[in-house]
Parts: sequence; structure tokens; C-alpha cells
Amino acid sequence: MCGNNMSVPLLADAVTVSGAERETAAVIFLHGLGDTGHSWAEALSSIRLPYVKYICPHAPRIPVTLNMKMVMPSWFDLMGLSPDAPEDEAGIKKAAENLKAVIEHEIKNGIPPNRIILGGFSQGGALSLYTALTSQYQLAGIVALSCWLPLHKAFPQAASNGVNKDIAILQCHGEMDPMIPVRFGALTAEKLKSVVAPTKVQFKTYPGMMHSSCPQEMMAVKEFIEKLLPRI
Repeated sequence: MCGNNMSVPLLADAVTVSGAERETAAVIFLHGLGDTGHSWAEALSSIRLPYVKYICPHAPRIPVTLNMKMVMPSWFDLMGLSPDAPEDEAGIKKAAENLKAVIEHEIKNGIPPNRIILGGFSQGGALSLYTALTSQYQLAGIVALSCWLPLHKAFPQAASNGVNKDIAILQCHGEMDPMIPVRFGALTAEKLKSVVAPTKVQFKTYPGMMHSSCPQEMMAVKEFIEKLLPRI
């Protein structure tokens, strides 16, 4: 193994679930607002594949406008949670660059980009969508749970390099989500179909599920990862 974790801030204290055998693929998964990487590392451990490395970084702690400027783990500032809310463009782009550094670190350590899935929940899912679609590397796929596409008005132009126009996207949403309404998820799925090949976008909704996850959703995530990252 080469490459120094300390040069990649998000990796310095990220929670990593190592493979039980030689690692030939990676899943980088980002938590939601106010959370840490621990909860999703635990959830992913329950559906892990032995040859996949799971990396769950922690967001930096910053004041969040939406929560009366309280300081909490947040990938970027949030002003609102509706499709027309103002957005922290500079913060989103900076967070995406930090995430791209994690991707590059894994590539340097021998995992090819087409064996890397980016994913996340809520704000973390939003950042994974934005980062993957603007990445210079052709990635395997995106897992986008209970989330939205940040700076959506900039797309499809923002993805103009077209490297990931055929990327597979699994988007899941709870039908009873009170934080990010399922309608916002559906609008996001439609928008994504203008950015990538429409047949590559799966949008699954779960009756009764709020702003959280459920076993059926985790099984869908497991199947998606297994399909895109088969054993080699």
C-alpha cells in the first residue's frame, strides 16, 4: 500500500470496513447531516462483500444555516431543503474536491475507478451524486438514498465531460419522508435522466418509510453493489 492518508483530510479518521480477502473494489459512503461515518459503516457491514473495502468518512463540523447556525457535522452549508432553496455553491464544490481526493487515493492504491461506487444518505447522497457526475473518472455507480442533486440547475452542462453519462444510479426514497419529500426525490430522478442514460437510473420508493433506511432498501443496495462490483 502506498499513499499517505494524512494528505487526504477526509481519510485521516474515516471509518473503514476492510475486506476479508484481497480488496478489488471500494464503496465510499457519506453520512447525512449531524451524523458520523460510524452508523453507515455498521449498516454496510451487514451487507458487506468480502472483496470490497467500505470507506465512511466523517463530515467536518461547520455552522449550518438551516439549524440556526448550530455547529454540526455537515458536508456543506444548508439553507433549505426544497428544489428552489438557495445553495452553498462554494461549499458544495469544495466538498466535492475533498471527496475526489479520496477517489484518487483509492485509484493510486490500485483500485480502478470502474470498481469504485460512491454513495450516501441525505446530504451525503446529494454530495455523492454531484461528485460522481462531475468526476473525471469513469466510476462504477452511485447509491443515492433519501437525497437530491445539488446545484441541479447547472446540469446537464456541469457534467459536460460526459465521462459518467452511462453510470448506474440507484436512488431510494421513503414515501413518508418529512424532511426531503419523496416528490423532491422523483424530480431528482427525472433530472438525472437528462444527465445520464435514462435506463441507468433506478428510483425505488418505500411505503411507510420516513427519513431513514429499511431492510428492503439495504437489500436493494446490496444487490446493486454485487451487480456492479462482481468478484474478479
